[in-house]
Amino acid sequence: MKLFLVCLAALAVVSSAKIQTWQRDMIVKINRLQTSWKAGYNYPLNTTLDHLRGLMGVLPTPEGMKLPLMVHEINKDLPKDFDARKQWPNCKSIQEVRDQGSCGSCWAFGAVEAMTDRYCIHSNGTLNPHISAEDLTSCCTSCGNGCEGGYPMAAWDFWKSEGIVTGGQYNSNEGCQPYEIPACDHHVVGKLKPCGETLPTPKCKKTCEASYKGSYEDDKHKGASAYSVRSDVDQIQTEIMTNGPVEAAFTVYADFPTYKSGVYQHTSGEALGGHAIRILGWGTEDGTPYWLVANSWNPDWGNKGFFKILRGKDECGIESQIVAGMPPKA
Repeated sequence: MKLFLVCLAALAVVSSAKIQTWQRDMIVKINRLQTSWKAGYNYPLNTTLDHLRGLMGVLPTPEGMKLPLMVHEINKDLPKDFDARKQWPNCKSIQEVRDQGSCGSCWAFGAVEAMTDRYCIHSNGTLNPHISAEDLTSCCTSCGNGCEGGYPMAAWDFWKSEGIVTGGQYNSNEGCQPYEIPACDHHVVGKLKPCGETLPTPKCKKTCEASYKGSYEDDKHKGASAYSVRSDVDQIQTEIMTNGPVEAAFTVYADFPTYKSGVYQHTSGEALGGHAIRILGWGTEDGTPYWLVANSWNPDWGNKGFFKILRGKDECGIESQIVAGMPPKA
């Protein structure tokens, strides 16, 4: 028995060592290659790739769920650089980085973030409802499996057909339904508790929190339209510059979680799954064109919660799954 326990302890040490070295090995490899981006520590040393897979919440879209295709007349004066944070400085939500916590709800976050931005943009700053990731994640039965993944297109269709209430981030007491899943530490030197295993999807509650003045039904915000955008750089740029940030999805590989700065291009590592984010602009860095993107892993991750990814090559599928919609006219 004593020998058996010693062997178990030895196996645990080996397993722990493997867990703690995947980030280090990846970071060293990326930075030695001197690619267009720099890698660094974004997660506690005991973070596993299985945990990261749990955050990849985009499921393949069924054919019958696809949205109408928006085709723009291309703006001939598309700028070389565009940042929605600067274009609409009064819309503070565009600068915000949310935290999905230990839940594969990225599909919902990318949607409600862009919806929130667009309410502000298209009302010239007079409307600022913070659309609830909690309500969308827990109550949209057609959207997929909540914390186990969902469909970005279905999220926008749900906004149009059913509406979504307001709600801020975890522990914010903002809106009808703030996010119930705790924000967690995606960073080595973070301020929060470390992220753990994927949590169960919160139960759908068709009520507002007690402190909120208003009813669940009265708080519903419905979209006027929901659509996909053609996989074309000029089309995507025209959409963002005209209507505001969009939701996009891409394949995350094992090197992406170590992103710190520069323009990300897949360099090494296995596919972890599909991930949804919000694109808010574009530009060029050291000759490399990029999309400017907000993630939902809190501001400690990456470059203050944002990252850049190669533009014009459909890097990791980033240009093939663009969805958006319009709020009602203010």
